Amino acid sequence: MTPENLPTERYDTQLAEKVVRLQSMIAPFSSQVPEVFRSPPIHYRMRAEFRLWHDGDDLYHIIFDQQTRQRIRVDTFPAASALINQLMSEILAGIRDNPTLRKKLFQIDYLTTQSNQAVVSLLYHRALDDAWKAQAASLRDTLRARGFNLHLIGRASRTKIELDQDYIDERLLVAGREMIYRQVENSFTQPNAAMNVQMLEWAIDVTNGFQGDLLELYCGNGNFSLALARNFRRVLATEIAKPSVAAAQYNIAANRIDNVQIIRMSAEEFTQAMNGVREFNRLKGISLKDYECETIFVDPPRSGLDAETVKMVQGYEHIVYISCNPETLCKNLETLTQTHHVERLALFDQFPYTHHMECGVLLTRKK
Repeated sequence: MTPENLPTERYDTQLAEKVVRLQSMIAPFSSQVPEVFRSPPIHYRMRAEFRLWHDGDDLYHIIFDQQTRQRIRVDTFPAASALINQLMSEILAGIRDNPTLRKKLFQIDYLTTQSNQAVVSLLYHRALDDAWKAQAASLRDTLRARGFNLHLIGRASRTKIELDQDYIDERLLVAGREMIYRQVENSFTQPNAAMNVQMLEWAIDVTNGFQGDLLELYCGNGNFSLALARNFRRVLATEIAKPSVAAAQYNIAANRIDNVQIIRMSAEEFTQAMNGVREFNRLKGISLKDYECETIFVDPPRSGLDAETVKMVQGYEHIVYISCNPETLCKNLETLTQTHHVERLALFDQFPYTHHMECGVLLTRKK
């Protein structure tokens, strides 16, 4: 497979192989057959990052082969959104013959939405000055005149220049409701928007009819918290990254949701607070005892849940676990299935044509 030639004819085969592999990995813990959610076969990634290669007068995007580290030229990238593909050629055309914008430019990052908004970040190995800002503004205005809803950002060592803003607002139709999600440049967002919708709708479905409140760890910009708020009396969610917390607060207001509370804490810190190990000023005015959380939702990083958090999670009637790494999920399941059983299992094809799998598990306390 090359970046410019996706094996779309093999999509069903590669997905079937993932289903077999996930069932094999989960078999020691459950005989559940996974619910399978397909990705669009092309234009599924809403973000992409490319290095830039300067070859005489020419300038083009490149990526590196993960095994050989060989440089690969990329003129089109069908895995990325149609908007990214349009911008790739337009951005380079505006930079190639512009010494101010081109000098020591080494990377371009693209972030787009299904609502056709884009943030493009230009990364440099040099200081950026007013001359750069003027030329970047001219490029932005030219692209806007061509119909692109675009924001440009310049990045260098200890420098970030926003010509307008560093975010875009995604709009997704989730289980019959339009959801607004502010997405901040250089912060985590779900890369596959179509798959994100299916993940959100699965989470809504598996928690339908649950009682009490919801606790969520690693909430990011409130992606799952806000969608799941309809199923619970209240939602208490934690996130450590400041830009993500700010985006989550905006999203709460934009979606007119009044039963979600975001706390800026890591999962490990929240576990310490719940266990009475430490007191945190960030929890002043928030009475954890007032929440009746029977359900906990976790979407941890690739490393999975740490041992103390796993123990804390076992205290809840229902556990909804989204994992981008089934290996660490299975390690956590070794402990979690001592007290809970797997009730639902899902495979989300977040990263087609790769070895990576995203999956979801609903665990319910054993009687």
